[in-house]
Amino acid sequence: MTLVLENVGKTVGAETHIQGVTLTLNPGSLNVLLGATLAGKTSLMRLMAGLDIPSTGRVFVNGQDVTGWPVQRRSVAMVYQQFINYPSLNVYENIASPLRVAGLKSTEIAARVKDAAKLLKLEPYLERKPLHLSGGQQQRTAIARALVKRADLVLLDEPLANLDYKLREELREELPRIFAASGAIFIYATTEPSEALLLGGNTATLFEGCVTQFGPTAQVYRQPHDMITAGVFSDPPLNKLEAHKSGGALGLMVGREIRAVDGFTNVPDGEYTVGFRAHHLGLEPSSANSFAIPATVSVAEITGSESFVHLDVGEHRLIALVPGVKRLEPGSSVMTYLDPRHLFLFDGSGRLASADKARLVA
Repeated sequence: MTLVLENVGKTVGAETHIQGVTLTLNPGSLNVLLGATLAGKTSLMRLMAGLDIPSTGRVFVNGQDVTGWPVQRRSVAMVYQQFINYPSLNVYENIASPLRVAGLKSTEIAARVKDAAKLLKLEPYLERKPLHLSGGQQQRTAIARALVKRADLVLLDEPLANLDYKLREELREELPRIFAASGAIFIYATTEPSEALLLGGNTATLFEGCVTQFGPTAQVYRQPHDMITAGVFSDPPLNKLEAHKSGGALGLMVGREIRAVDGFTNVPDGEYTVGFRAHHLGLEPSSANSFAIPATVSVAEITGSESFVHLDVGEHRLIALVPGVKRLEPGSSVMTYLDPRHLFLFDGSGRLASADKARLVA
């Protein structure tokens, strides 16, 4: 199955939920929808499934226009963040329910349920009712019911959000293999850039109902076309500083000048915005090319193995994500370090200023 969205849009009253989305999704592909809450992920999935009809544009399956087709005429399975199970049925029958509706033989149903239960570690709970399961077990049951259908299009709307950390990590590792083996198109919605990177496949970044970029996940992460995409794919938020390029020099508006090389040499002189991710700003040099930026600590948050350090640099607020426990007093002065190889340079319209990944040396 190949799914094509051609300039698809969705408006509800005066509100625009989806704007001009064009995507081609191929059989056996894993496709992540990455965006903040209300970016349009669920709205776009509903259009793909046939739960909603687009206000503009068309939807094609294997070259056939299915824009007006209801979900019942499509081979679709969907899992939401909030688990939905039949309370009167045990786990086995919850998983088997779509297969019984489809009229499969009991032996085929038993084999499929057994495989799904083993994969999702539900074998000890097959005789239990949903009310006697933990939240994570109920969500695993819902995922198993979707996978057992072997639908051509499987939509997962933040399906792991309610699971414990260990199981979430296990499933993140396992799901890509399942997806690739099934031959189906998988659409996985998440708000977490780290989850998109762990899953791999392709990623579409969404912002205010628009797909800002679509491509292999690692490529979208490393080579965002614009500042919006870089921001969507950054958690904590993307750090930004104003800069001015003149000849062979790039001056940051924090009193630091860097010699422009590689992808910046042919960039026209003018005003730009430099962007960089929090884990690229450190309290120690990461390379011989790292340059120093003096800063004042606003607050340090310890998350366990890492610390978020909020910093004031002039009128700018930056965030550094550093390894280990860092107990820094608010108001204290620190020296931060940034490797120029990790900088992005965006022009006045927010577009990446160079086709190549921006690189500088101090």
